Amino acid sequence: MKFGNQEALWALLLVPILIGALVVAWRLRSRATKRFGDPGTVRSLVAGRSGIWRATRGVLFLLGLALVVVALAAPQYGSRTRVLHKRGIDIVVALDFSKSMLARDVRPSRIERAKAELERFIEELSGDRVGVVAFAGETMEFPLTVDYAAVNLFLKGLGPYDMPVGGTAIGRALTAAKRLLERSDGARERAPESVRATQRARVVILLTDGEDHEGDPEEAAQDLADAGIRIYTIGIGSRTGEPIPTYSEDGTWTGYARDDDGNAITTSLTASNEKTLRSVASTSGGKYFRARQGGVGVGQIRREIRRMQQVERKARRVTVHEDRYALILFPGFLLILLEGLLPDAWIGRRRREEI
Repeated sequence: MKFGNQEALWALLLVPILIGALVVAWRLRSRATKRFGDPGTVRSLVAGRSGIWRATRGVLFLLGLALVVVALAAPQYGSRTRVLHKRGIDIVVALDFSKSMLARDVRPSRIERAKAELERFIEELSGDRVGVVAFAGETMEFPLTVDYAAVNLFLKGLGPYDMPVGGTAIGRALTAAKRLLERSDGARERAPESVRATQRARVVILLTDGEDHEGDPEEAAQDLADAGIRIYTIGIGSRTGEPIPTYSEDGTWTGYARDDDGNAITTSLTASNEKTLRSVASTSGGKYFRARQGGVGVGQIRREIRRMQQVERKARRVTVHEDRYALILFPGFLLILLEGLLPDAWIGRRRREEI
């Protein structure tokens, strides 16, 4: 036999303390009786009141209390094998919505190609929860859900010009993704080991051209790695500079972004940017992929996720100990109840003596 809450057994120390208190009370009562007068006279005045009854009630109460304490310690006897099934994967897609993602080195543009491939990727999920972090200089979040149509609608209706702050903050996006995952599974650390075994694996898919303008992406990646979150990164763009198109409010193309000197501003996936993205992925045990001609690399991520799904959905056998507290709690409750129902004296005897 083992106990699931051994600390509760310390309460059994109350039993000898209460026994001592009852003995002291009995002695004090005996002394008071002797001081009152002749013991025979006193007994006749309190006819029917027997020390045996008081002792019986005390024993019943103490036994009942001891059994309740043992039940609170969660006694376990015997065991059985239980099959636990994994519950899929929690995925947060962190998509770069900075204006550099409007570049057309990936057709029709980096952002439109990324959204199209993500839509197919999300539609192929089954039982996995997915959330979105859209980021530029700040982030916009969509909570984890299995309503894939709602997620795709969120992505489809959002563009770089909808972001409140320009620029690119990869570290901030990773922190927001971690926050999303933690909010969806806040009780993870407090859960028993058998429950934690069924918790979902957690993944962040980061799609960006790598032009980080603030923060420390590698430090943020380390925070996610410490939380058991794996990061897959995709670098989008070419090594050669690509001009950034500009659009009016009605979506009409108006030319290219230019600096103060009138020169076209270009964007590229530099070797330095790729090094950062590769480091972010490897820190958390993930992988880095570079967008290929005609796509942004979501297909490669899809294969990685499928492998994880196969592992997550395998059954796991664990040994579960059987709780036996009810077998002890019930008789303990009955003893305490019986103690409360017993009189201080044998009523039949008292009535005969009164007659």
